[in-house]
Amino acid sequence: MPVALAFPVVQLLTWLADKTPEPKDVKAGWTAFVVFLLLIGAVVVLAFSFVKQLRKTEAARKAGVFGPVDADTQDDPSEPRQGS
Repeated sequence: MPVALAFPVVQLLTWLADKTPEPKDVKAGWTAFVVFLLLIGAVVVLAFSFVKQLRKTEAARKAGVFGPVDADTQDDPSEPRQGS
């Protein structure tokens, strides 16, 4: 079977086999809505936890837990270090 003929045959078979449901048979479900709300809640909890961990890390950095900090990068870490 040539490739040029195979494509229309596959489309025809797909159209015949795949029947779409009627609009009256399709409805939005509460289960998916609840899952969506739970996912939003999980993202909010993760965001708050992330901010809390960042604050703890910054406090530990200022306390010197991670070792000595270069004087060049102590105030503004976005500036490049000298001699690098």
